[in-house]
Amino acid sequence: MGAWDGPGAEPGAVAPPIYQTSLFTKPSFAEFVRQQAAEHENFVYSRGTNPTVAFLEERLALLEGGEAAKCFASGMGAISAVLAGLLRGGDHVLFVNSVYGPTTELAQHLERFGVEHTVLTDPAADAEEHIRENTALIYVESPGTMLMKVVDIRELTAVARRRGIRTVMDNTWSTPLFQKPLAAGVDLVVHSLTKYIGGHSDVIGGAVIGSRDVLRELFYQGHQLFGAVMSAMEASLVLRGLRTLPVRMEQHQRNALSVLDHLRAHPEVVAVHHPYVDHGPDEDVITSQFSGFSGLLSFELREGTFARVSRFIDALSLFRIGPSWGGYESLVTSPVRSDDPVSSPWPGLIRLSVGLEGAQSQLEDLDRAFASLAADGVHTPRTLLPERTP
Repeated sequence: MGAWDGPGAEPGAVAPPIYQTSLFTKPSFAEFVRQQAAEHENFVYSRGTNPTVAFLEERLALLEGGEAAKCFASGMGAISAVLAGLLRGGDHVLFVNSVYGPTTELAQHLERFGVEHTVLTDPAADAEEHIRENTALIYVESPGTMLMKVVDIRELTAVARRRGIRTVMDNTWSTPLFQKPLAAGVDLVVHSLTKYIGGHSDVIGGAVIGSRDVLRELFYQGHQLFGAVMSAMEASLVLRGLRTLPVRMEQHQRNALSVLDHLRAHPEVVAVHHPYVDHGPDEDVITSQFSGFSGLLSFELREGTFARVSRFIDALSLFRIGPSWGGYESLVTSPVRSDDPVSSPWPGLIRLSVGLEGAQSQLEDLDRAFASLAADGVHTPRTLLPERTP
């Protein structure tokens, strides 16, 4: 974290002050004019910059290995600023199909302003083929947050750099502790601070990290102008979360690996989705890109009807039903809405956010939910899925 050394620093203070103010007065009109002309580096109005938020931005940039960062009122605020702030009418964007759903929904809205997009199913094979003369940006999330699909970042950024195209990556799943996209050639990194970095399910926030020049452009074109800015109070909560991030991520990983091993051995589970258990062609990519694993995973139930998915989820008690992930508490959800393959393309898929409770309690809760499925009379032989050394 480092010590607070910003305005009003008090010797001995172990936490930065919360600058709960909307504006900053100046000693003269000439000074006000000077600072307002370069508001990206001066404290004038908190819709632009604020000392508490600025301290968080410095910490995030340092952690991710970037030159600068800007914080936003939500992860979607950060994503919207990047896409709507840096793109122009006539531009084209490539999205990897594992990105957060609302991101591609936003891309559809941007079509009204002349921004086209293409969704890549296999970025390694398809990126070069789908690049156009007007392709301005490639947007990727790796791993994804439903099937945890991994993308070879170095390969994708190499293609982009050859063609002079910016790359943006959502690194929320891994946090900067377990994956370093900027070091792999990505231009901008996006985070939902709501998840692991905030870590306590009590703050909504987002961030963009990258070069100082691009972040200055983003400040004027997407941050200050759109107004989805982070307040000082929210910044203080995220700063608190940063202090314990390494310890929490170690425990999330430890608990998740126990759950993954348990799921792989269960006869009601036909597939598990998480980089830890990936033995396909992504093995070398996973080994080189990740230094650890977070606690977000998914698995598929055998005979994965809507009724069985609902029965399993409703039988859980420690894993609570809800959206989002990355906090202390374990959570469960599913994209399954019916037995219609069109509206629910992943039958039987259940997503778990493995929290910080005791691992044994988590496993017992899952076993009770699996036991609830026995009432439907489906019995299958016990098979083990492949193991992976952490």
